[in-house]
Amino acid sequence: MKIWAKNSENSGDLINKGLRDAVAMVDTFTVGRDREMDALLAEADILGSLAHTRMLETINLLTADELESVQMELKNILAEVRRGEFAIADGIEDIHSQVEWMLTKRLGDTGKKIHSGRSRNDQILVDLRIFLRHEIAAIVRSAKQLFDRLQTLSEKHKNVLMPGYTHLQIAMPSSFGLWFGAYAESLADDMQMMLAAWRVTNRNPLGSAAGYGSSFPLNREMTTRLLGFESPAYNAVYAQMGRGKTERIVAQAVSSLAATVGRLAMDNTMWLNQNFGFISYPDTLTTGSSIMPHKKNPDVWEIARGKCNLLQALPGTVTMLTTNLPLGYNRDFQLLKETVFPALQDMRQVLEMADAMLTHIEVRTDILDDPRYAYLFSVESVNALVLKGVPFRDAYRAVGTKIESGNFKPDTQIRHTHIGSIGNLATEQIAALMNATLTQFEFEKVERAEAELIAD
Repeated sequence: MKIWAKNSENSGDLINKGLRDAVAMVDTFTVGRDREMDALLAEADILGSLAHTRMLETINLLTADELESVQMELKNILAEVRRGEFAIADGIEDIHSQVEWMLTKRLGDTGKKIHSGRSRNDQILVDLRIFLRHEIAAIVRSAKQLFDRLQTLSEKHKNVLMPGYTHLQIAMPSSFGLWFGAYAESLADDMQMMLAAWRVTNRNPLGSAAGYGSSFPLNREMTTRLLGFESPAYNAVYAQMGRGKTERIVAQAVSSLAATVGRLAMDNTMWLNQNFGFISYPDTLTTGSSIMPHKKNPDVWEIARGKCNLLQALPGTVTMLTTNLPLGYNRDFQLLKETVFPALQDMRQVLEMADAMLTHIEVRTDILDDPRYAYLFSVESVNALVLKGVPFRDAYRAVGTKIESGNFKPDTQIRHTHIGSIGNLATEQIAALMNATLTQFEFEKVERAEAELIAD
């Protein structure tokens, strides 16, 4: 069923088999995976219709009795969605058609009235923004859980030293506390990107219709309030221009987060390697080889690294799908769903797996006892001479000469005290950075509005 089709196109009276076959091919090609992706939008679509129909009653496009019956049936359909009993039927094009078809089947002509004052264009826009809000909230909460894990590990292992590297060469002393804390702070910055995506997403496009508004006196402020949006997307044309732009901004935030977790995955993969042996995991969390009994492969971290690399390409994919499109709706936008939706699920899964793995990480405490790491302390020796009054360049040359002659004796005392160093991890300050960002999302406001909308 196509809610936009003319009677003759739905009648089955096409004049020849060749044309019928071509129509079937067009349907298959243009719908693609859209019905599969649209099933994920079912709850968002119903929430949008609950708000829209309440507004329609206030401008006399639905009677009070019609509104009551529509609201009741929409909530019944929502319950079916949440019980896993909802599906887009064969022959029905998308989620919007499915919900309207179900209402019409149950309520008759009243069900046909819910589309007044809106287009499938602004209907999909509001669905996407409701859906993306939920996904952003889930990702942020998973990121916060990983952040807390890293902070805990940073404090727990703050006195356990490990080598620091530049150019993948032994450089200076580091610590597991510093390592874990670095990723925690990186996540705090990533949440700034996610907050920007949230703010762009959390504006209401409903009422922009096909992109040029409506002659009905729509109360867009009312639907904005009912759905918990921060404000309307005011200009009707710009609301439609937001399709693709919103997904791109969300993709950029996801890409930033994926870069952090992907690098964390690489570090874990490398530190688990026998040539480093800095960390270990229970055998049950690694995989073995079919012929090499000594192997403990970091498959979880490798899959996470691969997924994060793909996620970092997401903004480019979205950009290429939407670049140079003409003003207004274009069917190309449909492909964004099958690109963005799975990516959001992957991002959340990677965060959850990273947290699950780090729960069971074991760190080696005697790494720097190995003489191969003696040169880590060359800078400490240089600084010790400087503190005695030797000019830095002379101290550097003196220590370098001892290293070249094989007479270097490391000064292994760690004197780092400045903020953000081995001796002063700034854990509380990093936590404050994260919390200052998280309080700006106002997830509770959205959740409260949606709960009130579906309340009996």
